[in-house]
Amino acid sequence: MQVYPLNLSNYNDVKLICERIKTDPRALAYLLPKSQILHFFAENIDFRAAAFLKQESLSRGADTIVTKHVIDCKADKSDVLIMGTASQIKNLLQKLNSMDCWGLKEFREKLFTAFSNLNIQEWTIKLRNKNLILNQDTKLMAIINLTPDSFYEHSRINESNILNQAEKFLSEGAAILDLGAESTRPGAKAITHSEEISRLIPALKALRKEFQDAIISIDTYKAQTAKIAVSEGADIINDISGFAFDDDMLKTLSELNTTYILSHIEGRPENMQNYEGRENVLEDLINYFAGKINILKESGFRGDIILDPGLGFAKSSSDNLTIIKSSLI
Repeated sequence: MQVYPLNLSNYNDVKLICERIKTDPRALAYLLPKSQILHFFAENIDFRAAAFLKQESLSRGADTIVTKHVIDCKADKSDVLIMGTASQIKNLLQKLNSMDCWGLKEFREKLFTAFSNLNIQEWTIKLRNKNLILNQDTKLMAIINLTPDSFYEHSRINESNILNQAEKFLSEGAAILDLGAESTRPGAKAITHSEEISRLIPALKALRKEFQDAIISIDTYKAQTAKIAVSEGADIINDISGFAFDDDMLKTLSELNTTYILSHIEGRPENMQNYEGRENVLEDLINYFAGKINILKESGFRGDIILDPGLGFAKSSSDNLTIIKSSLI
């Protein structure tokens, strides 16, 4: 007989072990939620709320990490890290239903949303004439650069071979064809709207005619380009600027209500690397996206939103690795 540790990183790992043990399948509904420790982080919590969360977590077999001066009341605020199983978090949420003081009502609502979202395993994005299913399976987006100066030379495609290249991408498993006519590599200079349109629209028309069922995304931050592209059959607008580079983009999005890829960036391509060096890149991303999504909703936008953390856009190499690691957890 041997006893050894196992690194079970997700519910599927635990399920496979249970199958090997020949556990009653009906028990999995109770066992799986107990197999994983969940972590929830919140910043600037009232110290009294932090102390309450610490006490209530411990009483349920979970825990909450707080700053050391919460106990002696020398800290007004504290970041908190709550750690517990799904059942322990549910029990904590039930307790919080009776507590509205010290900001706990807002905290409860946000914890409930974060906890509930963990159970979402699949998203259906409704497009022009088909659906894009996003789940645990990786989806490939093939980049078609109609530019002479994209950061990767071999990604540049001219009009003469665009159909052959698109067919190759689709046959190799690409779920989306992303068409861009302006380079946004670090240090890239902006081009005019007319130049972007002259490169983009003929290629879009050709692709739409040849591959009627293909999902086509348009990489642009210009409102007028987005409007024309959607009228010519584009399914998705992929905007690196988060509607910040063109004052008309927000209004245009609310009129089009097409699927929108909302990206994170600071500065512009020509100077965005000046914004490297973040204390907490994940916190920055969460606050940025929450604000942008609220603005979109308030503008009347009702389309689907896909979030792009913007790897390499105003990020250091360390920031990029932190984002990638977080997305794989």
